[in-house]
Amino acid sequence: MGNLDIITIIIIAANVLISYKGFNDFAFFEKYKFNIGGIKRGEQLRVFSSGFLHVNTQHLLFNMLTLYFFAWIVIGRVGPTKFLIIYLVSLVAGSLLSYAFHKNNYHYSAVGASGAVMGIVYSAILFEPQAMKIYGIIPGWLFGIGYLLYSIYGMKKQIGNIGHGAHFGGAVGGYASTLILAPVLLQTDLTMVLVLAIPIVVLFVLQKMGKI
Repeated sequence: MGNLDIITIIIIAANVLISYKGFNDFAFFEKYKFNIGGIKRGEQLRVFSSGFLHVNTQHLLFNMLTLYFFAWIVIGRVGPTKFLIIYLVSLVAGSLLSYAFHKNNYHYSAVGASGAVMGIVYSAILFEPQAMKIYGIIPGWLFGIGYLLYSIYGMKKQIGNIGHGAHFGGAVGGYASTLILAPVLLQTDLTMVLVLAIPIVVLFVLQKMGKI
């Protein structure tokens, strides 16, 4: 594992400070969480701000630890500025996909950096599909495909109190922004780029068929 870059520290610090403010200030939490009704009223900031709020310390810790373990891979390949772009694009993409799937449910709410973090995980997998092992066993590319297929299933069946749409949208954001910022991947590992696109194509097809 590489060194902890300053941009990772800043992102973690922002998540910690804003989340803890939300833990202790109900009005603050309600004002900035992702909420369909609020967004439809013109409060578009929620699309972004919700990515820095968390339900509790455990939720925050899980997301920040995951970011810590994967951020260095992406930073090492594209640098801190492009890493930040991938993170923010993934955050917004996660919120937008959640909005698309829940736009008729005015009461739907969500918080968490999961979309942004999943985008970084998927970006890291793009860069190190074979070398990176999840839990020391599962190849990164297999984990990425399996996780997104499970997210599709979770969206369809509405499994648990989990933002499956945000996870999937974040991964799509990370995938797309990584290829835009590092197009060399299309030349050096096109087969893996296409393999990792399978869940995205599956979601698109299911949506077109009205299955999800």
